[in-house]
Amino acid sequence: QVQLVESGGGLVQAGGSLTLSCTVSGSIFRINAMGWYRQAPGKQRELVATISSGGSTSYADSVKGRFTISRDNAKNTASLQMNSLKPEDTAVYYCNAERVDFWNHPSSYWGQGTQVAVSS
Repeated sequence: QVQLVESGGGLVQAGGSLTLSCTVSGSIFRINAMGWYRQAPGKQRELVATISSGGSTSYADSVKGRFTISRDNAKNTASLQMNSLKPEDTAVYYCNAERVDFWNHPSSYWGQGTQVAVSS
């Protein structure tokens, strides 16, 4: 069993910063890519940023230049540094991890989500 726990959400004013953290625990064979997703009220969940096991990153155009994803493979953690926050960034942010088992079968795991609210 794999568990992901996010933390660091909160309420900030536009232009402020937050750092989200994700900790993975449980039965881990190998974690490949990790990512952060978000879901605003009335909208579908969207990809925010991903990072491979080797450190390669990708970002949604809406956050590029403002958000930075990082990970610590030894500690099984991933972080999302969010700067210059906008009201449009308000959403529940979810951490995702892709686990590959002994048979090379991938499984996707999600955290419970953490609320980010940005006021104008």
